[in-house]
Amino acid sequence: MSSKAFAQADWTTSARVPEDGRANILNLPQGEFEAYRDAGKIHAQIYPVTVTGVLPPVQPVRNFIEDRSWNPLKELLNKVIRNVTGFTSFDGFLARLGLHTYPKETDQGVYAVPYPDNRRPQTRMGYGEIDRAGATGFTFSCAACHASELFGKRVLGLTNRFPRANEFFVKAKKITGYYNSWFFQHWTNATAAEAALMDEAVRNLDRVEVKDPIVLGLDTSLAQVSLSLNRRSTDAYATPSPLAQKNPRKDPILDDYPADSKPAVWWNVKYKNRWLSDGSVISGNPIFTNIIWNEIGRGADLKVLENWLAQNQQVVDELTAAVFSSEAPHITDFFPAEKIDIGRAKLGEQAFKQSCARCHGLYEKAWSLPGSETWPKEMQLRTTKVIPRRNTPVEDVGTDPYRRLGMKSLEQLNRLSISQKNGIVIQAQEGYVPPPLVGIWARWPYMHNNSVPSLCAVLTNSKQRPTAYYAGEAKDPNADFDFECNGYPLGQKTPQSWREADFYYDTRKRGMSNAGHDEGIFLENGKEIFTVEDKKNLIQYLQTL
Repeated sequence: MSSKAFAQADWTTSARVPEDGRANILNLPQGEFEAYRDAGKIHAQIYPVTVTGVLPPVQPVRNFIEDRSWNPLKELLNKVIRNVTGFTSFDGFLARLGLHTYPKETDQGVYAVPYPDNRRPQTRMGYGEIDRAGATGFTFSCAACHASELFGKRVLGLTNRFPRANEFFVKAKKITGYYNSWFFQHWTNATAAEAALMDEAVRNLDRVEVKDPIVLGLDTSLAQVSLSLNRRSTDAYATPSPLAQKNPRKDPILDDYPADSKPAVWWNVKYKNRWLSDGSVISGNPIFTNIIWNEIGRGADLKVLENWLAQNQQVVDELTAAVFSSEAPHITDFFPAEKIDIGRAKLGEQAFKQSCARCHGLYEKAWSLPGSETWPKEMQLRTTKVIPRRNTPVEDVGTDPYRRLGMKSLEQLNRLSISQKNGIVIQAQEGYVPPPLVGIWARWPYMHNNSVPSLCAVLTNSKQRPTAYYAGEAKDPNADFDFECNGYPLGQKTPQSWREADFYYDTRKRGMSNAGHDEGIFLENGKEIFTVEDKKNLIQYLQTL
């Protein structure tokens, strides 16, 4: 059933997006769809690609991190990179990378996930282990970047606000230049099989090129994929090329310019027929495509990967079903429905239809149904139907251009046989996709580069938006969230614990501009078309989506 269903899915821009999107993108019967979705959520937590390129051995790394004795390997590496000896536990290392703990057994709905083996793991979402050649290695899956904490709940499919997956590869690359197999085996008590697994990971990292993000919270996977391809031979991307690894091809864009963006939420993909923030994936299953990109960025042999994908189509289908069926959290799960003034929200709905719907779609509300005034307020606030644009638009509204410009470098993926065999086409765009706004309340900070801290700032003339702000985890709904503005609390309201360099967002940095998305939308000839009250109404409406 799976292969047939996959073949029937239309992954091109000729597919028209129906009302309420394509949650069941593979058109599976209900029972099979639910089984695929749940299996896919487990794949999202524990990486299923057993031929992954970088697979460090678990126990030696754990021994290295938790060793309390004097260790010359730690001393050496601490001189190469910072914080090597700062972890006291393997779990602390995973926490540093931004991995979140699993939802509790009592969590329900979008705040729950099916557990592997039906038991809540003691590890973190996104961490997984794979056995290979007599040793056990560890790797990271989708949840490392696409799961987040939201006021004490875990949400799979929500942007991880502070992922450090890139940091793992940046530091690993620095270490490889000092790596010695005998030294590693001796000072970590690795077995011969574990040392061989580490040797393989180091060799594969030679095919990988990395860049630090502009700021914590953004991801540089685009650059990692494209620059890593530049370390492979031009005529045979699937095979290692020592010459290319030592002298990678120059990239006129990504060598010098940033192309950072935040990890996207999952529940939006069902409402689109082109993918990524700039809509540059114009053909091909975006989940299948993402696996290929992951493995290019992990130095995998693409011939081996191509064979694995051909033999594991159901795994891809399951992960696809999970991502496309993802649902957004509701604001009333965390705040009383009474905090939303329905009268204001209805006025905001009218303003939205006048200025926003042409790009962001329409949303039918329960409060418009006959007799709804007698329903509980939480029910009145629900969205009953999402009507996205049938053909996903790309618009240039003056926002920071670096991310979309970087996609030109990634068009080289079109030349890969693995792309051509699976209908994957990348085409750089002249703007960005106006995203569907389902769950927009939970997606602060805003813009693809996290340059705008709240909806208040989004609705403000870009020249008057905050130039800089501090960010932090969404743990306390009262202290860590400005409900009225829907986003980060600013100024004196900023929690003291956030005031660190890692959490400082400076929009004057290249690639972090907060310009755009105002003239022709909220401004006419530089003058605002919305009053202060209009903006409050619009935010109240957006919070219900």
